Amino acid sequence: MTIEALNQLLQAPTENEHLEFKEAKNNFHFDTLVKYCCALANERGGKMILGVSDKPPRRVVGTTTFKSPGRTKTGLIERLHLRIDMEEVAHPDGRVLVFHVPSRPLGMAIQVNGAYWMRRGEDLVPM
Repeated sequence: MTIEALNQLLQAPTENEHLEFKEAKNNFHFDTLVKYCCALANERGGKMILGVSDKPPRRVVGTTTFKSPGRTKTGLIERLHLRIDMEEVAHPDGRVLVFHVPSRPLGMAIQVNGAYWMRRGEDLVPM
C-alpha cells in the first residue's frame, strides 16, 4: 500500500464492517487481532489498520507491535485457516500495519473459540 492510498483511507468518514483502525502504539493483543480479522472475514473481507488513531480526524501515530510479520501471519493462518496478508507501511509519521483480510469461504462463517464474530457499528460482537 502506498502512503497516498493510506492517506485516502484515513479520510473515510467512519469505520465500517470492511475497515477498522486501531492506535496500537506499543502493543495489541494477538487474540484481539484474530477476532477482528474473523469479523472482517465474516463481513466479506476488509482491512485492519494498526498505528492510526481510530477517531476522526485520523492521523498516523505509529505502532511497534507485531515486530515479526512472518510469525504474525503464520499465527493468523493457524487460527483462522485464511491467508491474511500483512503489510508494513513506512509512513513519515510512523510505522503502520495493514492486514488485508479476505472474505470467508462462501457458505462458511469463520469462528474463534466457538464464537462467530462480526462488527455492529464500531463494536465487535458474536453473531
